[in-house]
Amino acid sequence: MEVKKLVEENLNQTVEFLKELIKFKSISGEGEEEIQNFICEKFSEFGKVNLIPIPEEIKKDPEYTFSDKELDYSKRKNLVLKIGGKGGGKSLILNSHSDVVPPSDWKEAFNPAIKDGYIYGRGSCDAKGQIATIYLGLLTLKKLGIKLKGDVVVEIVIEEEVGGNGSLSLIRQGYKADGVVVFEPTDMKIHPANRGAVWFKLEIEGKRVHMGKKIEGINAIEKMCFIVRELMLYEEKLIEESRNVPLFEKFDPPPVQVNFGTIKGEGWPSMVCGKVELEGGVGFLPNKSISQIKEEIEEVIKNCGDDWIKHHYKLSFNKLHNDAYSIPPDHPLVKTLKEATEESGENGVIEGFVASCDARLFNKVGGMPVVVFGPGCLDDAHSSCEKIKIDDIKKAGEILTRAVIKWCGEGG
Repeated sequence: MEVKKLVEENLNQTVEFLKELIKFKSISGEGEEEIQNFICEKFSEFGKVNLIPIPEEIKKDPEYTFSDKELDYSKRKNLVLKIGGKGGGKSLILNSHSDVVPPSDWKEAFNPAIKDGYIYGRGSCDAKGQIATIYLGLLTLKKLGIKLKGDVVVEIVIEEEVGGNGSLSLIRQGYKADGVVVFEPTDMKIHPANRGAVWFKLEIEGKRVHMGKKIEGINAIEKMCFIVRELMLYEEKLIEESRNVPLFEKFDPPPVQVNFGTIKGEGWPSMVCGKVELEGGVGFLPNKSISQIKEEIEEVIKNCGDDWIKHHYKLSFNKLHNDAYSIPPDHPLVKTLKEATEESGENGVIEGFVASCDARLFNKVGGMPVVVFGPGCLDDAHSSCEKIKIDDIKKAGEILTRAVIKWCGEGG
């Protein structure tokens, strides 16, 4: 088949492109300007590419996700490439992100290496390898010489790892399509749904006294320990309520959780602790909305049976707040991607995604059907030896090419 042959011919060029991408230290909020300019130059051979400013007003959007540090948008921009169709076909957005998480103590994180058929380096899997897959698909479509009926819009966004502010900005700026594919490492499984995640911060005030007067004080640490136990009971309830959710039936137990990430006490070893801050997160499935999860956590605290806690706590959700979403597994977009996957020799497995990503914004905020798809294994994302199999990029590039043709239609 000509598609397969052209994908193979374009693979080496794609690998070199990915190696260059990995070299950019594009950590959220720091090096995104340089990598976006580089991708802009490379993608210009496929059509008109624009670097789209992100307005500072986005910080007032209710869906905006705040970081630990103030983020400046004066130089960092989203990238949009539009390949216009002849008309009469369905439009498609291909979305991925160029920012990566910090590499911790991985000294060679931004020095790409090839070993045993894999490319190693920060972002190789999440999500620079996804950008390379889109590049491979675009190269193949160009060499096929096919004129599509529907428009193809490629979005390479910033701040996915922060919580999706790049994609949110483009949605608010009016970028829409009949379907969206968000590229993340899925082992080429097709995900019409993904788990949600929301971070919370719980603060409890105690009553500070010298340890010698302990009986007259209220220990915030002890109160927080009580609430932790109550939240663990809530986790058990959440798991039971999330069994057999469509597209997540195979998971036992369901991939939902209440997690405690950081805790900080205020005081001195010889003082009854006067304040404790606990930060954590809740993972949930599409049977629950993010607003329901927030309400349920609040109810756990209000109904804990401890009068002191009920009058001396503060609960906030100021950071990550990714909703869950789902579209029907028989949606035309899902069926198109499944057909393209099977024609490329893969199984076309359809199930829910156990991570959260920008996909929920396209569905929940933009009102668009969206699937998550891409080469690479989620276990490798963010890891200290992040990698992606070159052959998987090749297969995903073939699937993408076939899916675009099927969805957008050939215009002669």
